[in-house]
Amino acid sequence: MVEILIDGDTYEAPEGQTVLETLKKEGFRIPSLCYHPAIKPLGSCRVCAVEVSGRPSGKHITMLSCILKVKPGLEIRTDTEQVKEARTAAFRRLLQMAPQSERILSLAREFQIDTGPPADGCIRCRLCIRVCREIVGPGALAMEKCGPLSIVVPVEGRCIGCGTCANICPTGVIRVVDADNVRTISIRDEIIGRHPLERCEGCGRLYATQRFLDHLHKRSSQHPELKAEHHYCPTCVKLFSDRIESVRRHTRRNC
Repeated sequence: MVEILIDGDTYEAPEGQTVLETLKKEGFRIPSLCYHPAIKPLGSCRVCAVEVSGRPSGKHITMLSCILKVKPGLEIRTDTEQVKEARTAAFRRLLQMAPQSERILSLAREFQIDTGPPADGCIRCRLCIRVCREIVGPGALAMEKCGPLSIVVPVEGRCIGCGTCANICPTGVIRVVDADNVRTISIRDEIIGRHPLERCEGCGRLYATQRFLDHLHKRSSQHPELKAEHHYCPTCVKLFSDRIESVRRHTRRNC
């Protein structure tokens, strides 16, 4: 048996035993995922990091407790900022490979590890941002740095409720829900915009937001073919256009 220091206290342990085994035996809670007592440790998950005083320099370094062996005079710290940084990096790397793993997530929560933003289904193609800015015009979406990732976020007050971003999104992470006369557009659990819906003057169906209609009117107000303003859904517009064209053809034939 040899003496080692763990968090400032002296403990005895068999020389050559892994530090992880010693810590577990002494009642220390250390995260581990790839460790099993029947198999030679490999250290692939990297979450069992501890801080060790490197001799003779005295510099503190992080090492994996599952492969670190007990030796005389070893000094270990299990709960320092350096340890937390190493564990955070390890957990985030694991979640990149298994973002929905409840075991990894629950273990990270137990040790108060900030795993960063969860996988949200967004592939960062930026189609939603570009179509809103370059085609529709409002620029209601932007990329924002959030921890190690950049995510799509709403620009407050700019959404007009057209739903084009949801239509172009290749993964369906942007959603449009029309309920109780209100259209809600969201990404992840974050609201992009909420807008009352207007009724079509032809069929009475709720079909568009007032902000979208105002936006269309503003952008087309200089068009030479613009007639009196009406609120018609696309179906009614096509129906009325077909009827008007039919009347025109009939009139030309009879002239």
